Formats: sequence, structure tokens, C-alpha cells
Amino acid sequence: MENAYAPISEACVKALSDKTYEKRKIAATEIEKMVADFNAKKSYAQIRRIIEVLSKDFVTSNDSNKKKGGLIALAAASIALGKDTERFIEEIVNPILNCLMDTDTRVRYFASESLYNVVKVSRGSIIPLFPSLFTSLSRLVTDPDQSVKNGSELLDRLLKDIVIESSHSFDLDSFIPLVRERIMAKNSFARQFIISWISVLNAVPEINMVVYLPEILLGLFQMLEDNMPEIQRMCESLLTQFLKTIKSDPTAVDIPQMMNVLIVQAQSSNALIQFTAISWIKEFVQLAKGNIIRFSSGIFTAVLPCLAFESESKKHIKDCATAVNIHLLELVSGEEKQQHLKNLDLDSVMEVLRQYLIHSSVPTKIAVLKWVHHLFTEVHDEMSSHANNLFPVLLRDCLSDSSDEVVLQAIVVLAEIVNSATAKGSDFDQLQYKHFLMELLSLFSENRMFLENRGTLIIRQLCRLLNAEYIYRTFAEILQEERSNLKFASTMVRTLNMILLTTSDLFELRNTLRDIKSEKSASLFECLYKCWSHCAVSTLSLCLLAQCYQHVSEIVVLFADMEITVEFLVEIDKLVQLIESPIFASLRLALVSHTNDNADAQHLSRALYGILMLIPQTEAFHLLRNRLQCVPNYWGQPAKINSKSSNESQSKINFKQLFENFQQVQAMHHRQRLEQRKKNQF
Repeated sequence: MENAYAPISEACVKALSDKTYEKRKIAATEIEKMVADFNAKKSYAQIRRIIEVLSKDFVTSNDSNKKKGGLIALAAASIALGKDTERFIEEIVNPILNCLMDTDTRVRYFASESLYNVVKVSRGSIIPLFPSLFTSLSRLVTDPDQSVKNGSELLDRLLKDIVIESSHSFDLDSFIPLVRERIMAKNSFARQFIISWISVLNAVPEINMVVYLPEILLGLFQMLEDNMPEIQRMCESLLTQFLKTIKSDPTAVDIPQMMNVLIVQAQSSNALIQFTAISWIKEFVQLAKGNIIRFSSGIFTAVLPCLAFESESKKHIKDCATAVNIHLLELVSGEEKQQHLKNLDLDSVMEVLRQYLIHSSVPTKIAVLKWVHHLFTEVHDEMSSHANNLFPVLLRDCLSDSSDEVVLQAIVVLAEIVNSATAKGSDFDQLQYKHFLMELLSLFSENRMFLENRGTLIIRQLCRLLNAEYIYRTFAEILQEERSNLKFASTMVRTLNMILLTTSDLFELRNTLRDIKSEKSASLFECLYKCWSHCAVSTLSLCLLAQCYQHVSEIVVLFADMEITVEFLVEIDKLVQLIESPIFASLRLALVSHTNDNADAQHLSRALYGILMLIPQTEAFHLLRNRLQCVPNYWGQPAKINSKSSNESQSKINFKQLFENFQQVQAMHHRQRLEQRKKNQF
């Protein structure tokens, strides 16, 4: 009967199928000798027949012993062939690869051992089958059996050595898809396998791995959160190598293609991933410059929240995010800023910045406000369309912030918007200016604590940044029309008056008011007076500042017919204190001045004595009395004073009309107080 396994003898077939390893090994040795003889005679058909028998009748058999025998024999055949294995490489390797997925642990182990021996003999000739080998290896490294896993590690190292030797013929384009398919794996051993291969190939000078980085970057970042410290260390080291390569040659890779991945990873809850991503963004901003500007909105989304980190454990992330913000700002501030600004997607940037002005930390808000201010400074025309959306946020959120720094920076932005708009001089822009101040007054009206705590700070800063005279004129024009909320109008006037009298930045405005002989100063005085009439003592101090001493004495006389409230006395007390301040040095000197035929001195003296008679004998009373004791006694002078010598007479202001307005406004306040008392009784 003909042997179905020829040229393999029946005895050899039986031994290959034996359950003992020793007999299978002896049979494999016989196969090795047989193949060596056929190869020496170049009987390739016989060799192919042997491989076919081993593959079909042994390796694919359901009998595990036959499989093991066939695997050992295939390795033996390859050893016998040596370099000539290349002729039969697919016929030998493919059956072995199939066994690597066998359910029997021992079969998988023998398959990995067999494949190791075949690869060791084949060396470079195995490269065409690399995709299949890599795929099988990626499964073996996660095998639950340690012996199989150990075998796979040996095979893995061998295959890496061969790829390095054959780097000139290695098909990187075929390798990358294999990596891309597996790089998102969650298994730590699979991750270690992928990282090790990328690292090995990246270290080969002839292989340019960095060009493929955009395809695998996301997976590498995901591996940074692995529970095994060794995986994290390997991944960090690999990413560091890639970044070093990019820094030495920024053109080696498409940097913009990686930005979206970095932006997403920079928002990770994992500190290592977040820090690494932001570090890369920082380097890319410096390397790619203008090409990165178009990703500004995404970068802001990633780095602005990091500015709020306060814990020591996240300080390095905050510092890195701060550096990114600074470098980005430098790009739109330097010599090439106009070119860079053209690449800026202003709409998306402003949407992100506006969102971070609400419910964010102080450092984040400060950074956002500085960006908004810079953009209004550099591209005002393009930013004008965003002013309407920004105004409510700046007014309602930023100005109410608990941080003075945020409030001050918000005012800087508001001032820049208003100033730039007003400079154009159109009616719309003037209305926008007034609208801004009306909104601010509305905010003060709604929240009295806000006015009390922040009103002075906000108004003083506005006066520094904008035209102080225009600010005061506009406030006065709005408030003098107030009829429903007279108490607020009075409070607001007191606030404005105190700022006017005590702020060094309003020195020029005070000097303007002292010169009521000029038409401009007279106009300003009249405008303020009509508004200041909401507060009697503020009106008095305004007239003292403007050196309208004759009118001051007339107002003081009127006080006798007015209701003297506690609030009124407190205001008078403050005024007396202010008279002793440097602001009113000219007033004190006027008490001993002989100018205007002593008219100013006499009117002022009588007005101050009138105030002295109104206030209780408090500290302010004694302070004012001591001051008046230092001046000449004008009571012995003739009662009639030359009214034509006073400051008022030398100006074109209609004081009679102003006085009537003052009386009318004060009468309204009195009526409203009475009505309020009646309501409180019921």
C-alpha cells in the first residue's frame, strides 16, 4: 500500500504524532536531515511536498500532538534549508501563524517557539510577511499563559533586530496602519508592545517615524494614563524624543495637523496628559507661529482654565499654560502682528473669551480681559461688532467681581471700547458712550452695596482712562433728569462729589471749575450744579470749589428753612473735614484775601459762620470754629458788600435761575421723604 505521507516514512509520521516530546523531537530531526538532503540535490518539489504534508496533515489536525509534531518539524525543515527558507517562507510561516490562535496553550507555545526558529533562520527574508507576524505578535503579548508570553517576548526582540538590519527595505507605510489599529488598546501589555516598536523604529536613522506622528499621537497620549508606571515612563520618553526631533526640524512634520489632538488632550482630567499636551502646545506656538494662530480659540479653551490652578501639585501645569498665553499674545504684538492677526478667527476667539468672563477664576478673567483689550487696540474695526455682546458681561459680571484687579481691568477694556468709538465722532458713538454710563448708573441703582463698595473705584478709574470732564458732564445730564428715584440720585451725587474733591486725577477738572469766568468752565459748573441740587451739601461744596462764595452764603441761609436730617449733618461734618484738606487750601487763603474788595472773604466768612451755627458742638464744630478764629473779624465791617466785586458777578452764570432750580429739587426730595414716612406708618 502506497504511503500517503511520502516522502516522510510511516515510522516518522507515527513518531511525529506521539504524545511524548522526545519522540516528536527525534522525528523532527529525521525531517531536518531529509530536507537537508533534498535541498543539497535541489529537489525542491520533494521539499514542498514535505512542507505540504506537515501543514495539512499535522499542523491543521485536530489532534494536538500532531499539531505539536508538525510545528517542530516545520521549524526543523527551516533550519535545514537555512537561507533557502526564503523559497518556501509563506508555506512554512502561515500554518505556524494559524496555530498561534489555537485554544490549546501548549500548541500556542510550540507555535511561538517554532516561529522563533523559522524567523531566526530566515532573517531578512521574513520582512515581506512582517504585517502578519506583527498582527500575531500583538495577540501573543496579551496571552494569559506566561510561557506563551515569554516566548512572544523572545520572538519580538528577534523581529526588532531583523527590522533594524533590514531598515532599508522595511515598508513603513504598511507598518503605520498596523500601529494605528492597535494604538488605542487598553491592555497594558499591548500598549507596551506598541510603544516599544515605535521607539525602536524611531531610533533607526534610516526610518522617519516623525512624519507619521499625527496619525498615532492621540493613542500615545492615551497611553500616558496607563496604570503601569513603566508604560507611562516609556510613553513619556517616546514623546520627548519626538518633540526633540520636531524642535530640531519643525518642517519634518505637519504641526497644525496635530493641534486639535493636543487641544483636546490639554483638557484631560489626567494631570500628566494635560501637562504634556500643554507643553507641546507651548513649543508649537513658538515653532509654527502664524500657522498656530488659527487654533487660538481651541488653545484658549484648553489653557485659560489652567490659569486658575492653585494647588502645588498643579503649579507646573499653570506655569506652562501661562507661558502659552504669553507666547500667543506675543505673536499678535510683535513685528508680524498684522500678518498673524489675519489668521485669527475672531468670531470663535471672542465666543470663547466671552464665556470665560463668566463664572471663571480671577487669573483667567484677567488674562481674558487683557486679550480683549489687546484685540480692541489692534483690530478695533473688526472688534466693533463684538462690543454689544461684551458690554453686558463686562458691566454685569466683571464690574461686580469680588477682585479689584478684575474690576480695574474690565474698566480698562470698557474705556478702550468707548474711547475708540467716541474718537470717530459719529452720533451713534456718542450715544454709545452715554448708553454705557446709563447702564453703569442702572447697575449702581439696582445694587446699592455695589455702589458703596465699588462705585468710587470704578468712577475714579474711568476718569483716569477717559475724559473726566465728559464723564462728569454725562453723569450730571443723566442724573438731573431723575425724578422717580431721588434717593439714589442724591447718593450718586454725593459719591461723584466726594471723588471730585478728593481724587488727585481730577486736579485739572477742579481747576476748570475754579475759573467760572470762562465760558467753558461756566457751562460745566451749570451742568453739575443742576445735578448736584439733588444733594444740598454737595451743592454747597461745589460752590465752595468754584469760589462762588456769595452764592454759598445764600444757600447756607436757605438751610435754616430746610429739614435738618442726620444724613445732612453727617454730610456737613465731612465737608468741614474737607475744608481742612489741601484741596481747599485756596478757600482758606480766601478768608484773609483782600482781592475783590474783600467781597469773597466776607461772603465766605459769613457762610462758614452760618455752617458753624447749623452743626452741633461736635469735633467738626470745634475744628471750624478754631479755623474762623484765625481770620479777621468781618462782622464789624459795613453790612453792605460790593456785589459787583464777587466772582459770581464776573461770570455769565445765572445764579438766580440755578438757585430756583436748587430750591425746586430740594422741595421734591422733601415731598418724597414725607410720602415715604406715611407709607412706613401703615
